[in-house]
Amino acid sequence: MSTHFYPCTSCGAKLEFAPGQQALRCPYCGGENALEQPAAQDTAQALEELDYTAFLAQALGNEPAIERQTVKCPGCGAASQLPAHITADRCPFCAIPLIAGNAYVGRTIAPRAVAPFDIPEARARTQFRDWIKGLWFAPNALKKAYRAATGLKGIYLPYWTYDSETLTPYQGERGDHYYVTERYVENGETKTREVQHTRWRPAAGQVAVNFDDVTVPASQSLPRDYLNNLEPWKLGGLQPYREDYLAGFTVEAYQIGLEDGFAAARARMEPEIRAAICHDIGGDEQRIHQMAPRYHQIRFKHILLPVWLSTYQYAEKTWRFLVNGQTGEVQGERPWSVWKISFAVLAALVLAGVLIYLNQTR
Repeated sequence: MSTHFYPCTSCGAKLEFAPGQQALRCPYCGGENALEQPAAQDTAQALEELDYTAFLAQALGNEPAIERQTVKCPGCGAASQLPAHITADRCPFCAIPLIAGNAYVGRTIAPRAVAPFDIPEARARTQFRDWIKGLWFAPNALKKAYRAATGLKGIYLPYWTYDSETLTPYQGERGDHYYVTERYVENGETKTREVQHTRWRPAAGQVAVNFDDVTVPASQSLPRDYLNNLEPWKLGGLQPYREDYLAGFTVEAYQIGLEDGFAAARARMEPEIRAAICHDIGGDEQRIHQMAPRYHQIRFKHILLPVWLSTYQYAEKTWRFLVNGQTGEVQGERPWSVWKISFAVLAALVLAGVLIYLNQTR
């Protein structure tokens, strides 16, 4: 297995990567081991996009891979790659206990690059706490979640990034507004008004739109909307993949393959292509009847991105809260406290009754 154990030179305990620093830190004595900066050539190679078509034709199935201790959650099915020497843990996605004894050696695609955590856990907790404080009618269990010792877990999520040039022929219509003066009668008085109409005429052409680093989660364990809302990622902070950055963190295995990832990327590209077509058609309104995007010069990277994740059970449902490990952006699902809402409604009704009574007794 390629998972490494990094002993502290002072006390021998397991070192963990220190977010925001190029160092491994001991959680017990505070000792640090500085990490060597990667060579410029290694960084350039790690950030180089691979040719999508050539990869599918030649390399698929033979791509570089790593083997890690992997545990499949019996609850949500997520495949988590646990840190070295961990004998038990909880699933970061649904909080169900995981037993390392049930682990298997999972072979997964070796990421080319990783974005190390910039946000320390303490700051992530602050971001999480501030977000929680801004929620109305949240249950007390949620208010206490960020205080729990295991309330936040650092996890690296697998992502694909895609570049593509597109050329899209289209057919549609251009609508231009014009106004007609109409007369009408109101209260016996004749008046005039300008009424808008639209003159439609056929439109056709093609637009070219280029895309760079369209990110697609290769995870199915978290709601896609929340992951998308964690953007933007600071992809300029990507570093060549190395095990040091993963020390002390959980890594999720890829669940979405390269081709399925590009299908998701196309779905993210389509709104921008449609916007370009509407701009090309011009006029006041546009209708698109047909569009046929053609994708070429497709390139990709497979990378790991950092997320602080909190998961807990409430009302027999799993709730998740995510913090972007680079920027501190917070996204999350939230429960509502039925009791707090009920008391608020009751208080509003009582207040309304008091006001009505006071008005009637004046």
